[in-house]
Amino acid sequence: MNTVIIRYLKATFVLFFAVFVSLIAFGNITDYNTNFQFVKHVLSMDTTFEGNTLMYRAITNPLFHHIGYTLIIIAEIAVAVTAWIGGVKLLKHAKTGGAIYQNSKSWAYISLGLAITIWFFGFTTIGGEWFAMWMSSEWNGLEPADRIVSYIFGVLIFLSLKNDE
Repeated sequence: MNTVIIRYLKATFVLFFAVFVSLIAFGNITDYNTNFQFVKHVLSMDTTFEGNTLMYRAITNPLFHHIGYTLIIIAEIAVAVTAWIGGVKLLKHAKTGGAIYQNSKSWAYISLGLAITIWFFGFTTIGGEWFAMWMSSEWNGLEPADRIVSYIFGVLIFLSLKNDE
């Protein structure tokens, strides 16, 4: 009985993440300009410390701002879709044998891996360090990215534990 409860919890946490990322992607699509401004300012580095020597990294071409933001939205949609598939597969196989259930985790792993790519590599590493987002008091997305990455890693760790056999 406990095994099935743990399996349902794992599915539920993946589905919570699917809802969360779906809302992010939906918001970015339906209110394109709001978060586009974020991407534009981060890439332009126009709110970093005045006179910093990292400004050679700035991308100021609006076409590249739109391309970057569009790629982020596409990646978020991919994360949402794979999380929905993963969560549903986990629910569907919650009462199956161990090997079948373990195989049903694949889509959730793909989703969580893509999500780490967006919010850790994309926002924290590229945005935060390469484009010096940490210097901006106005357009600093490091705290929200850290919050999201913490949830992702929590779910990833819980999902990968062999406490569901």
